[in-house]
Order: sequence, then C-alpha cells, then structure tokens
Amino acid sequence: MASSADAERGGKEGDGAAISVVEWQGWGTSSPVTATVLEVIEDIKALARDSDAPMTFGGLGGKLKGTFKDQEDKKHRSVYESICDSENKMQFFSARQIACRLLGNRGHLCQKCWLAMEDCMCSRLVKCSLWCSIKFWLYMHPKDFLRQNNTGKLLWQIFGIQSAALCLFGICEHEDIMWSAFRDSGKGMVWFLYPNQNSSPMSVEDLFSSGPFTGLESQKMDLGEKPLNFVLIDGTWSNSSAMHRRLKERWALTWGEEHLPCISLSTLGASVMHKLRPQPSWDRTCTAAAAAGILWELHLVRRLSMYGLEKQAEAVENALDVLLDALVQRRLRKGRSITRKERHNNCI
Repeated sequence: MASSADAERGGKEGDGAAISVVEWQGWGTSSPVTATVLEVIEDIKALARDSDAPMTFGGLGGKLKGTFKDQEDKKHRSVYESICDSENKMQFFSARQIACRLLGNRGHLCQKCWLAMEDCMCSRLVKCSLWCSIKFWLYMHPKDFLRQNNTGKLLWQIFGIQSAALCLFGICEHEDIMWSAFRDSGKGMVWFLYPNQNSSPMSVEDLFSSGPFTGLESQKMDLGEKPLNFVLIDGTWSNSSAMHRRLKERWALTWGEEHLPCISLSTLGASVMHKLRPQPSWDRTCTAAAAAGILWELHLVRRLSMYGLEKQAEAVENALDVLLDALVQRRLRKGRSITRKERHNNCI
C-alpha cells in the first residue's frame, strides 16, 4: 500500500543521493541547483551518517521526525544563531526549509502536481499556451514549496515554466533571475498583485490607459521579448508581509523608488479552494484564482480581446477544480472532514 502523507517515511537509499539538476528542475524551476540548498542537504546527510537515529520524515511538508529531528534542530539552530548578518540568516532559513522538503518528499510526491503519488492529478490537467506578451512570477515562500494544497504550482503546469516562473523567497539565485528579467523588461512592465492598504493600487484597466500602452487602440499588440510581468506573492497571509517588504527593498535598490507598483482586481471573488483551504476572510483568494482574475480583467480590455485570455483564465479555473477534487477525494479516503474551518479574524 502506498504511504500516506501523515505516516512516517523512513530514510531510503535515494534520500542519501545528491540532488541532481534534473531532480531539482523537476519540481518546477528552470534554475541550476542553488548552492545554499545543496549545502544544507550535505549538512543533513553528514549528520545522518554520524547519528544512531534514523532519518525519518512525515506529515505535511515532509518534515523531519523523531530523535533525528531533535538532533538536526539543535545543530541548525546553533548554525542560525552563529550567523550575524540578517540577510544570511534569512537565506539559511529558506534553504533549510527547502532542503528538508526535498529530502522528505522524494519518492512520495509527484514532482509535477506536488500531490502524493496515489493522488496524482497530472493526467487530468489540460495544458494551455499563455499569451506571449505577459509572464507570471510565482514569488513563493519556502513553507509553501511542495505544499500539496498550494495552487501557484498549477500555473506552470498549465502554461509551462517559461510563462509562469517559480521564484523562491530567500533563494538569491532565484531572486537574481527574476530581477534581471525585470530590468530587461523595464520598470513600467512590472506589476505586483498585493492588497497594499497604505496606497491606492491601479486597476488592470488603469494600467492599459497609461505608460507604454498609451495610444494603443485596436491594433495588434505584441510586446515580444519585453513581456508584461505580473508578480503573485505565493505564501500564507502571515508570511506575505515579509515577502512584500523584501520586494519593496529590492525595488528601491533597483530603481531608486520606494513605491512598489501594485495592481488590484475589481472582479475577484472567492476561489473554489476557499471551501477547503482556510483564508482569513472571504474577500481573499488563492494564488491561482488571482492569476485567473488577472487574465479575465485583461480580456475585458478592448485592445486585448483578440488574444484568447478568457480561455486561458478558464484553463486555470478548471485546474483549480481538478486540484480541489483530488484533495477532497484524499480527505474522504482518509476519513477526514472536508468542511472548511471558519476563521473570523480580519474579516471586517
């Protein structure tokens, strides 16, 4: 019988193998294997060789379990406390989160859909081409990496990693790739979807009535090698403020401006995932639903109606239905409740 996400998974021969480029990129990235993650993995493997306790994983996120977890916690807490620079501390934290998830989910999760092998939904997803003049960036917190109910992963499953790129928070190689792409596109071609209460974000309609799009009426619009970049902050609401702050600091370093260009969605409703995955309030939604919202609102811009953006939005919404069904069926099989737990904080 296939192992469950809640059962302990003992160390296997494959757990001790190095993370190859093929394996690393199989999880949804096009980058080389990052140095900080490799270093943490080697530290964990070295500790396992010197320890009498078995290296076991289990639960959500493939977390370390048992006596070995206590030993690993003690060692890496000591390393973390010895780091003086706050930036290096943050990079170490992110690398450790990602390293444990990589080791803990080897052979357990499907690399494409991040679901347990017995729940793989890949065959049910329908791929779709994203309009070449826009690109999504999934700026993902490491605690959401390989999370089974994460929805951001759907975007590169549907559109491909060149159209929907993964950028892991705190992994400098990933962040450098993303910011290099922003510089190539230009300041006016980068927008962040984030509910910033301290400013008045632009709408999608506002965006296409100003900047590089002014004067474009009904003629065909093809930005070619300089796409419009939409950044989706993919993490829990409690983690998103730190992610937004890091983006804002990098924006200021890159372009000398403190204001981070944010957009809001006027037609956004509750995602189907809201039935299963708790959100702080009904007016907040998951990452994939936000991407679908952007595509729907772009479709409503008259000059963009010819690019089939509504079909691309529908492809994302259909993928959300598939993911929800896979998660619900797993819970039913495990005898768990499928009723969403209400959370009343921040609901005003």
